[in-house]
Amino acid sequence: MSEEKESFRTSKSQTTLQLAGAAVFGALSIVLAVVATFLPRTPEGFAYFDPVSIIWILCFIIFGPVAGILCSIIGMIGLMFFDPFAPIGPLLKLCATLPMIIVPTLLKKLYKPEVGSDVLLDRKNYFVSGIIAIVVRIVIMIPINIVVYIALGFPMAGLGYWIIMVILLNALQGLWDMLVPYIIVVGAKLNERFEIW
Repeated sequence: MSEEKESFRTSKSQTTLQLAGAAVFGALSIVLAVVATFLPRTPEGFAYFDPVSIIWILCFIIFGPVAGILCSIIGMIGLMFFDPFAPIGPLLKLCATLPMIIVPTLLKKLYKPEVGSDVLLDRKNYFVSGIIAIVVRIVIMIPINIVVYIALGFPMAGLGYWIIMVILLNALQGLWDMLVPYIIVVGAKLNERFEIW
């Protein structure tokens, strides 16, 4: 009976920690969103480098997939107030970032569901799942961006160029989203300190 209570307490405190992590990192991403508005963009509004989603992925790696998704939603809502292309820009950012969380999580569950985040942070596992996530991200973002392009009434003659930009910039941002959080977490050994999931 005491073991059950201890297990429940541990599970409850773990959930609390994940929610707190999502809230703190979500707030941090909102603050960073203000800075991100000054970073260079293409004339179409695509960001060459967007640190906001890096915070979302960082939250995912440290606190787990639920925290990462919640953090991304909080950050997306915050972007609505600062992004010059709101509401479309923040919604697209969320759609582009979610595969970077969901794909590695699903692959981890298929590979070793009983093991924590360490299996994800194994260098080979992380980069293989990251590359797959980037491919899924691009596959998802192409049709979404085609719909946005048509809905905004842009000329059909420029659609091919738009799709090429979507592919290139999602691949580039996907690499940033994958590499920077990994370097921060592994370099500072945050995964060993927290061991939340």
